[in-house]
Amino acid sequence: MTDELVIERDGVRLAVEDTGERPGDRPPVVLLHGLTATRRYVVMGSRLLERAGHRVIAYDARGHGRSWPAPDPAAYGYEKLVSDLEAVLDGLGIERAVLAGASMGAHTLLSFALRKGERIAGLVVITPAYAGSSNLGDRDFDRWDALAAGLRARGVDGFLEAYGTPRVPPALRDTVLKVIRQRLALHEHPEAVADALQTVPRSRPFGEVAELGAIEVPVAVVASNDVADPEHPRAVGEAYAAAIPGARLVTDPEDRGTAGGGSISPIAWQGSRLSHVIAEVAQAGRHRA
Repeated sequence: MTDELVIERDGVRLAVEDTGERPGDRPPVVLLHGLTATRRYVVMGSRLLERAGHRVIAYDARGHGRSWPAPDPAAYGYEKLVSDLEAVLDGLGIERAVLAGASMGAHTLLSFALRKGERIAGLVVITPAYAGSSNLGDRDFDRWDALAAGLRARGVDGFLEAYGTPRVPPALRDTVLKVIRQRLALHEHPEAVADALQTVPRSRPFGEVAELGAIEVPVAVVASNDVADPEHPRAVGEAYAAAIPGARLVTDPEDRGTAGGGSISPIAWQGSRLSHVIAEVAQAGRHRA
């Protein structure tokens, strides 16, 4: 069973997909995508969770996919993203859920967990990049601004021109460029995505990584090797896993595939394997639902 619906918060209409079994004894799973992506790009189309009996909710973040732009071009920071997540849970009548998110989605769910921990049954934190407010000044904001300007000026082609050659092994470059082109083509409001490109990297989901020590639910952190995904440093994922009590760190093998310049994609890009990780966290969090 799949429902397509719209949930509104502060003038922004969020496009939501609600799939799978309900009600049930398993906690619902909510998927949060990364910057410039859509709800399709968390478990990459895998339906393993639904087949295993889970209710799965995925939604396009404000300004992304089919969701409406924010009324203010600057209203794409984590405070707004967290409010949107709460609106989705409230709109669907979900008291507690397992949250799984990549990059921007990972930062959003952690910010939410620190504020609303009683609504969390478990967390899957996929390829985080935010290393704490003390490192925020070191981020390359010029690059994000260039990507936004390229998208505004020439659409997907302009974005890719600003993006340049992907800093991944040659065997993966065509795949990376193909995925970027495909996911950017899904946005109904590319100007809003450009606004988000300039706002989200400058926003703070929380202060320092040490604050994550307050989280008390089952957590898995998925960290890709730097060769495959240099924009989401493995060291950041390792730091998150070390800070969160009992967190499980899931990483790519060092001696296979991209670690040696090959073509095997990271776990974070493999929807089926990632879904297994999410299902394991959901199993551990069943008593909290």
